[in-house]
Amino acid sequence: MGSRQELIAWVNDLLQTSYTKVEQFGTGAAYCQIVDSVYGDVRLDRVKFDANQEYEYMENFKILQNAFTKHKVDKPLDPTRLMKCRFQDNFELIQWLKRFWDQNFPGMAYDAVERRKGKPAGPVDVHHRPMSSSSSARSSSAGAYRARPGGGPGGSRVAGGRPAAVGAGVRGVAQQRPGSRPMAGAGASTQQVQELNRQLADAKVLIDTAEKERDFYFSKLREIEVFIQQSELEPGTEVEAMAKRIQAVLYSTEEGTVDDIDAQEDPAAMQYEQQAGGHMNSHHVDEEETF
Repeated sequence: MGSRQELIAWVNDLLQTSYTKVEQFGTGAAYCQIVDSVYGDVRLDRVKFDANQEYEYMENFKILQNAFTKHKVDKPLDPTRLMKCRFQDNFELIQWLKRFWDQNFPGMAYDAVERRKGKPAGPVDVHHRPMSSSSSARSSSAGAYRARPGGGPGGSRVAGGRPAAVGAGVRGVAQQRPGSRPMAGAGASTQQVQELNRQLADAKVLIDTAEKERDFYFSKLREIEVFIQQSELEPGTEVEAMAKRIQAVLYSTEEGTVDDIDAQEDPAAMQYEQQAGGHMNSHHVDEEETF
């Protein structure tokens, strides 16, 4: 089984969903439940089946990565590519998951709806791309202002209603008769629109800068994650305990807990954490001296 339609049909049959495109798997929810059908212990209560924001997609892929780590599944994931909901990246992963499922599925009946507590699952209309918080802000700002036919200063208005001062000015301009003097409100509304446009331009610069910084630091964390996964560490050593602790931090969720990471219960990891905490306490540095 390898065609897109066969894979979509297999997912829908297994999970009792109604996906129509491979790109819709980019939310990560279907991947989490496919793995759950094999092991039965994925934290589906934390999977966001109706995700349509980047941070929600990332939470789903954290849960998927945690499941892989717990069961020692050797499959590198690149959430930054999968989250873009592009066909090729998600097609390759669903093909791999189908082969993995064929080799590891225990053969027992799997009630997908019961496992996700009746939550509706897929598809979410992602339009091939997730909506980030920054892109939401931009689209809201762009949707709030629509150019009036003919353009020109003062030709923008707020969708679904206009501010009193701006609306009064625009109506005043529209109601002028040829040869009449311009109303005072027209000049005021033009200045307000120009000020709003300036604020939007400033906000866009801030958003673009924040997105670049987010991508930069995420790539660094991803490099650390891949390095730890590919490192062959001797079991029971302090280095292995430190690596597990780093993984626990990387895979922690927004609730502040760690899903399915053995490092918390690993004695060596706990001993390393205690030693590290004591070392930090014994080397207190005055904040004023660090800068």
